[in-house]
Amino acid sequence: MRAVVQTVGRASVTVDGEVVGAIDNGLLVLLGVTHTDTAETARTMARKVHELRILDDERSASDTGAAILVVSQFTLYGDARKGRRPTWTAAAPAEVAEPLVTAVVEALRERGAKVETGRFRAHMLVESVNIGPRTVLLDL
Repeated sequence: MRAVVQTVGRASVTVDGEVVGAIDNGLLVLLGVTHTDTAETARTMARKVHELRILDDERSASDTGAAILVVSQFTLYGDARKGRRPTWTAAAPAEVAEPLVTAVVEALRERGAKVETGRFRAHMLVESVNIGPRTVLLDL
C-alpha cells in the first residue's frame, strides 16, 4: 500500500459536478493498493496516516483532530521506467483495491478521525491548497 500525504488548507473531490468529499485544514491522502496488501496493511496504513507528525509543531491528525480526505489513486503504482507509457500491473485490480481503501477509511474512523472520501472508479476532480507544502510518501 502506498500513500502520498499532503497538508492542506482545503481539499475537495468533485464527481459529475457534485462535491462528494471536502475538508478544511487537514490531510489529503492519495492512496494506492497493490496485489499483496491485506486488511492488516490497511490498518497499519490508517495508523501511520493518523499518527503522522506532519502538521504544525510536529503534531498529527490524532493530536489535533485534523480532517482527512482519502482519495483512491491506483496510478501511484504506475511504472514508467521503460518508455513513456506507464504500466499499471503493480496496482491491485478494483475488486481487490476497493475493499482495502474502504478498510483504511473505516480504520481511520474507528481511531476517531473525521474522514471524507472520493468516489471509487469515478473520474474525480481533486482540488487542494497545500500548506507548506508538506508532502510525505508512505510505502508499506
